[in-house]
Amino acid sequence: MALALGSGGERGFAHIGVIKVLEANNISVDIVVGTSSGSVVGALYAGGYKSDELEQLALKLDQAQLNDFELSKRGYIRGEQLQDFINRALKNRSIEQLGKPFVAIATQLGSGNAVAFNRGNTGMAVRASSSIPGVFHPVLIDGEQYVDGDLKKPVPVSVAREMGADIVIAVDVSQQPKDNPVPQDIIDTLTQSIRIMRQSILARELESAQIVIRPAIGQTPEIDAASKQLLIKNGEDAAIAALPQIRDWLQKITHEKMLERAEKQRLPKTR
Repeated sequence: MALALGSGGERGFAHIGVIKVLEANNISVDIVVGTSSGSVVGALYAGGYKSDELEQLALKLDQAQLNDFELSKRGYIRGEQLQDFINRALKNRSIEQLGKPFVAIATQLGSGNAVAFNRGNTGMAVRASSSIPGVFHPVLIDGEQYVDGDLKKPVPVSVAREMGADIVIAVDVSQQPKDNPVPQDIIDTLTQSIRIMRQSILARELESAQIVIRPAIGQTPEIDAASKQLLIKNGEDAAIAALPQIRDWLQKITHEKMLERAEKQRLPKTR
């Protein structure tokens, strides 16, 4: 089973609530794939953090400390603090050294292609996956510049499928166009337009997931300890509602595998 954690900025705290419910119900995740804020939570989860540890880390986190401002034509946040935070939390383990297979999705700025980072510096891959264009500086890796994976795979279900997952739980924490008030100025209009354009990309990714969890967040709140806890609770509530569907799929896949094993045992051996 794979967990595909989507982008969504501060709304990504809801991913922790989903993980809490999976752990509480002994639902094992074998593969973790994340985009942007989903890559932040996903990297820590793949690195061995349990849901209660993720929650405590989130509540203690001062996001202002992750914003290393440097105004330039490329953006106004370098992102090095985010990279260092992830690497410190994971004791500088590379992606291939984490406890679960993990992939962070970023977008190669030159080609526009989605790139799945499944090895190398974990913090740098997460930083690249989270580098919102115009806000964060693009991240230079092996001579190529990378920005937010949300541009190509907002919820990276297809990558989880390519990694061999028989069941994919997709978690979409993004703010949908219908959740927004009527735009009042040019910034609101541009933001809403981007959300609308993003919908077709998102729909294509989600269609191959067996389970799609969408926490009922509404408009993004101002982030403080109370709102973090509320976002985590939103994730929990949505995951609890999805439990019957998850169990049905687990039962179905288990049954199919049993039939496959029985069929192999019946086949005559060849020399």
